[in-house]
Amino acid sequence: MGRFYDNNKVYVLGGAQTDFERNWTKEGKGVVALLKEVVTDSLDDVGISYDDIKVLNSENRVACFVGNFIAENYINQGHLGALLTEVNEAFYGVPSARYEAACASSSVALDAAISRLRCGDYDVAIVVGFELMKTVDSMTGGDYLGRAAFYEKEGQGIQLPFPKLFGKLADEYIAKYGLDEQRYLDALARISDINYGNAKRNPLAQTRKWFMDYEQASHRDTETNMLVGGRLGVADCSQVTDGAAVVVLASERYIEEHPGYKENPVVKGFGHRTAPFLFSKKMADNKDSEYVLPWTKQAVDDCYRRSGLTVDDIDCFETHDCFTSSEYAAISAFGLTEPGKEYEAVESGLIAFDGKKPINPSGGLIGCGHPVGASGARMFLDIYKQVSGKAGGYQVKNVRNAMMLNIGGSATTNYAFVVGRL
Repeated sequence: MGRFYDNNKVYVLGGAQTDFERNWTKEGKGVVALLKEVVTDSLDDVGISYDDIKVLNSENRVACFVGNFIAENYINQGHLGALLTEVNEAFYGVPSARYEAACASSSVALDAAISRLRCGDYDVAIVVGFELMKTVDSMTGGDYLGRAAFYEKEGQGIQLPFPKLFGKLADEYIAKYGLDEQRYLDALARISDINYGNAKRNPLAQTRKWFMDYEQASHRDTETNMLVGGRLGVADCSQVTDGAAVVVLASERYIEEHPGYKENPVVKGFGHRTAPFLFSKKMADNKDSEYVLPWTKQAVDDCYRRSGLTVDDIDCFETHDCFTSSEYAAISAFGLTEPGKEYEAVESGLIAFDGKKPINPSGGLIGCGHPVGASGARMFLDIYKQVSGKAGGYQVKNVRNAMMLNIGGSATTNYAFVVGRL
């Protein structure tokens, strides 16, 4: 069997991201304003006009894929695929639908878009991920996010359920591998420090003007780094973020008609696995595995297999650091260390911006921000930028292939993608 991209390549034309620092509610703007801005910017980036969309639609060659987690709660709005008709009349008649898998919502949308392009149904796919989260207070928002877990058993009536779940992930790591607690917590603090530092290079990152360093991140249960879930402090957490990201993809046929895109990167592989829903069942499931999150590892391995690549071929990574404990788990899932030895990649500088295998040069969810439904698309856009040499101040040198890992819930839905040059 040939590699994934040998059969009907899918090209990445480009896209756009909103400034994750913005609070759209305070600006007096809603979801339509958000979508108009990011969709227009993305089409401008790739050189496709709204008139082009009309022509493509008349030939049934374009479709839209919208990723969002829980707009029904945050902004009292469902039927989200149809919202694009409010962006521009060019979307009248364009097939469009919403995809949802908690924090991996826009990765599901990407997967659907890539599949429809590969099978020849369409030639251009517009993938939109968004979430407006600053419409409610933090406790209400935390309760909404609890729906990404098994709400009845893991979210309902629990304040900030996800910091507690990923605090349990930290507990499991220490117990499973017999880790020195302080060494493990120091590694988490260094991950936080790296991501906040990387965000300062990113002009669209939510925390680019914030101060956070290793010293502050490593001292938990303080006024500036309060404990929020077991051993995890505020500095170990991703952000509450308003934002959107768009990726525009195209088929080989479209590229043959528009050869100016022929040097653009392609999607080289993907992996998708679903773990048991309840966190306790995930932990029971890993008893016979050397990995704490075996389904996450399998999604990454599937992506490597489909791409025909190995970890040695990947020049940088974007991963789902909803908490430092989830990025720590990703290190061995990527194959950068053996399981239980992830701290070695942190302590050695391997995953730092100037290391041999940088993780989250964008700043990640901790530094760049985490508008839940947008995070998969944002990570995908950033690995495209790295491969294309378009990441600006956070560009890693000589990137040929880049990988992303996006998880939904407590690593229940797991998605990996590789984007690279031919």
